Amino acid sequence: MDTQKNALIVGASRGLGLGLAETFLRRGWRVTATQRGASPGLAALEAEGVRVETVDIDDDAAVETLHGRLGAERFDLIFVVAGVATQAHDPAHAVPRDVAAQVYLTNAIGPIRFAETFRDRLATGGSLALMSSVLGSVALNESGGWEIYRASKAALNTLARSLAVRHQGDGLGVLLVHPGWVRTDMGGAEADLDVATSVAGMADAVEARLGQPGCQYFDYRGETLAW
Repeated sequence: MDTQKNALIVGASRGLGLGLAETFLRRGWRVTATQRGASPGLAALEAEGVRVETVDIDDDAAVETLHGRLGAERFDLIFVVAGVATQAHDPAHAVPRDVAAQVYLTNAIGPIRFAETFRDRLATGGSLALMSSVLGSVALNESGGWEIYRASKAALNTLARSLAVRHQGDGLGVLLVHPGWVRTDMGGAEADLDVATSVAGMADAVEARLGQPGCQYFDYRGETLAW
């Protein structure tokens, strides 16, 4: 019997997504990783056995096409990493409506729609993970800033909880993961974590929770976060 676990990492062209794809590969998982455009990093992992697919989570037709292309394959983990932080440092009233709407669509609606489309591809005992942020916590927002990004991640958290409730009869497990403040294009050079530390911690925390029903919100150290 094949006991090798299978992961689908969505949004893995660089940064945290690429790091997660490599980490699960090194841990002996089969890995399918998606990119929106050509990624040299994923091309290197493809040479090591990672299957690379192209999809934009804001394109429903492309998501449906990927769903069909992957056939009846089942995944122990589907981890949606894709997200944007456009004009993150501007206050909400200074961000054009169309820009704010696109951040919301990409960070909240896109991941949830992808999750619904691929929910039938979770293996028994598998989990759906979504890349959230501590900035999505309403209770922990004591410093302000990053207003549109915060709001999009708070929306993602709310929608993820609703998703878990809607499918609680199926025992669906939804994991909302905060990666820490990481030195990526989004996190910036002043961040206090490197990618390797963040993704190793996230992988540990996710593996420890695989198959647990309901919705959980935690960070890369495995510590539960306040909603």
